Amino acid sequence: MLMKIHDKFIDKLDFVKRNGFIPVVVQDIKTKDILMLAYANRIAIENTVRTGNAWFWSISRNKLWMKGEESGNFQEVKDILVDCDHDSVIYLVDSKNPACHTGNRSCFHNRLYPQ
Repeated sequence: MLMKIHDKFIDKLDFVKRNGFIPVVVQDIKTKDILMLAYANRIAIENTVRTGNAWFWSISRNKLWMKGEESGNFQEVKDILVDCDHDSVIYLVDSKNPACHTGNRSCFHNRLYPQ
């Protein structure tokens, strides 16, 4: 579980720039693989800190969701990194299961230019 993060640190996040949301890059803490990109509002960040599981805001479904609540592919968040502008974060996760809804380990499994 994450160490307790005081609200003053969450207060520094700039949710205003993107209409209440910030992008969240999800990265495997061990392999450094980028697993997915999602969005979070303040409640999703607070839930992530409180529970130690990755929470997001689904823009397409217009609802709060926890990764794994339907698939069982939970992501245990070990740390959260904040960029220099405080308008995006990285969830460093211990991910033993696929992150992508297609069953792939990462959502980034398609190439723009074939090799």
